[in-house]
Amino acid sequence: MRGRTHSLKRKDKKWVTCTQCGKSLANKKNLKSHMRIHTGEKPFTCSQCGKSFRDSSNLNRHMLIHSGEKTHSCDQCGKSFLLASGLNDHLRVHATEKPSCSVCGKSFANEVNLRKHQKIHTGVREYVCSECEKTFITAADLKKHQLIHTGEKPYMCLYCGKRFSQLGGQKTHERIHTGEKPYKCSHCDKRFNQLGSQKTHERIHTGEKPYKCSLCNERFCHLMSLKTHESNHSGEKPYKCSHCDKRFRQSSQMKLHERIHTGEKPYKCSHCDMRFNRLGGQKRHERIHTGERPYKCSHCDNKFSQLRSLKTHERIHTGEKQVRFSQSETLKYTQECHVRE
Repeated sequence: MRGRTHSLKRKDKKWVTCTQCGKSLANKKNLKSHMRIHTGEKPFTCSQCGKSFRDSSNLNRHMLIHSGEKTHSCDQCGKSFLLASGLNDHLRVHATEKPSCSVCGKSFANEVNLRKHQKIHTGVREYVCSECEKTFITAADLKKHQLIHTGEKPYMCLYCGKRFSQLGGQKTHERIHTGEKPYKCSHCDKRFNQLGSQKTHERIHTGEKPYKCSLCNERFCHLMSLKTHESNHSGEKPYKCSHCDKRFRQSSQMKLHERIHTGEKPYKCSHCDMRFNRLGGQKRHERIHTGERPYKCSHCDNKFSQLRSLKTHERIHTGEKQVRFSQSETLKYTQECHVRE
């Protein structure tokens, strides 16, 4: 009887709702902790290195880095890990069988992920947006989409104040400021601040070209390359600058162009205070500090920090004469190079 009463109490429990993003939480304590996502408050500070955290549990996990204590051991090979999550990830190495999709054969770490994946094949999109009737496979996808209609951006960058509708968007953006690159290519030592960038880069090594033009069957390794290519067939330029009448084939090209008007420079050098309106400009500049020379001459062992310098040098070997352009032609070429970056 006591168990039954306890169950009823849990069922009738009143949840509390975040006024910023509408998320429901079990109690006021959880709400207080959750609100720090929006305010950026980090009251728990590591006594060893000064790094701050939103809640005490994250601080406790972080402190294990300093203590070096690895309390989570694999019962199959004896390897130890700082965190339980690390052990769980490792155990997949020993797993002889992983649940796999009966349609495409793709394997997954657990049945939950498999079931989510299978909806791609069944085409079942049971979650419908009440505003525009667009359908989605998962409730989470629908919830993310609905923020487009509300215009709500509850997540704010701690460094520049830019706001985002998704926490993931905020975290990814903040890596521009911190220089963090947690994703490493499995074929070379290059690192990336986004998982998608890593996967796209790895196609250089694998030769995979998953994106196919519906008009001429040409294939591409990047979705953006496909979109650019298809716009050449149609000649369509649907994106118009909000400051002038110039039009663009892609929204990314338009956004890059609009920084000319706004003066926005979101990319900051990780070594000095110089800022740039394009990521490529930041990367080229940082080579001044690092001394990195990624461009190697195909004829000799000389290396260069800039692709343009390499091209100029290689003409010594090939005997090719440099083609001179008028100012307007040079400007147009340079702008196209920036758009492709």
